[in-house]
Amino acid sequence: MTVEQTTAVRPATPQQRAVRAARNGGEPTLEFADRVPYDAYVHASTLHKLQQPLSDDPGEMSFLMVSQIMELYFKLTCHELRHAQRELRANRVWDALPPLRRAALHIEGLNAAWQGLRWMTPADFNRFRDRLGEGSGFQSAMYRQLEFLLGLRDPALIRPFRRQAEVHAELTAALTTPSLWDDVVALLARRGFELPADLLERDVATEHESHPAVEAAWVRIYADGGPDNHLRLLGDALTEVAEGFSDWRWHHIKAVQRSMGAKVGSGGSAGLAWLQRSMARVVFPELWSARTAM
Repeated sequence: MTVEQTTAVRPATPQQRAVRAARNGGEPTLEFADRVPYDAYVHASTLHKLQQPLSDDPGEMSFLMVSQIMELYFKLTCHELRHAQRELRANRVWDALPPLRRAALHIEGLNAAWQGLRWMTPADFNRFRDRLGEGSGFQSAMYRQLEFLLGLRDPALIRPFRRQAEVHAELTAALTTPSLWDDVVALLARRGFELPADLLERDVATEHESHPAVEAAWVRIYADGGPDNHLRLLGDALTEVAEGFSDWRWHHIKAVQRSMGAKVGSGGSAGLAWLQRSMARVVFPELWSARTAM
């Protein structure tokens, strides 16, 4: 916490809360010497100042706020996946399950955010689209962090951030840091599954493709139906994350189709066609290909 937060957010014991409730006759506290504690913790007043539309069109606020909500969900999901990575690296499979399950639920929230844009037709979007210039979701650094964590890495995608030194350095580090799937594969190797020693050195251009040895490992894992098969539970949790992320990409495609058809993307991409091609890059590929052999 910052100094500002600590002056307004003070710890309270259950006994102190009970005394306060009795003193207030069951009513909430309405007077505070400093800043309202909720605002000091959540920074709601700051959040609500971050919406600065570029046009007078009332629909732009929906587009802007939904985009900001998604950015927060990207960050929250990355937070959970990194937590899961730390647990897997320490061989604590059971402890990696809660953050993965939370990540899957956060992705559900991310998917639900698309509902706030279902009203937008090309006519609606065109009323403020030109004001965005070359601004595009393609340029979201936090989304790239999420993709890289999931094993979808492409060095070309960090080029837009070359003049943002800190952001570019973070994305460059993410490109060379093992993804969550790399850590899963390393865990399987430590658990005795026969995997090639150079498997983790796969080229980023092909890491979304299935490897027979990893696929065979998952076939063996799912053949064990015992209640203590934590690796199977891990596979289930990872599947929920991968499926939810795939749903998000599909919802993105449908939102683009609904709001702009097959027009060129704001950031200069092929728009719809580019998004459709990106769907071919599979998250946790062996978890899916192994099902054919199960």
